[in-house]
Amino acid sequence: MKKKEFNSREKLFEKIIEAIKEKKGRNIVSIDLKKIENTLFDFFVICHGNSKTQVRSIVESVELKTEQELGIRPRHREGIQNAFWILLDYEGIVVHVFLNEQREFYRLEDLWADGDLKIHKDE
Repeated sequence: MKKKEFNSREKLFEKIIEAIKEKKGRNIVSIDLKKIENTLFDFFVICHGNSKTQVRSIVESVELKTEQELGIRPRHREGIQNAFWILLDYEGIVVHVFLNEQREFYRLEDLWADGDLKIHKDE
C-alpha cells in the first residue's frame, strides 16, 4: 500500500469515528484485521444505537462526513430499511451500526477475537 493511500485510509477511519461520536453512538470498537489471513477487510468499526432512529442517524452522519470532508462514499450499504444492523463498506473499512439488541445477539467482537480490538471512548 502506498503512503498516500495509507494516510487516506487513516483519515477515513478518523472521520468515521468522529461521525459516530457526533450522534452518540455507543460502545464504539474497532477491530484491526490486517494480521488475520484471508480477510477481505482491514478494519471493522462497530457501535450501536438505542433506537432505529439513532441507528439511521449514526449512519447518515458517517456518510455525510466522509463524503463532504473526504469525497468518499461507501461502496456498499446493507440494512437501511430495517435499521437493526446497518453495514457500510468503505473498501477495507466496514462500519457496523447495530440496534443494541442485535449487537448483543451477533457479538461480532467475539467472532473476530483474533483481531486487535480497540475501544473508542464515548463522548
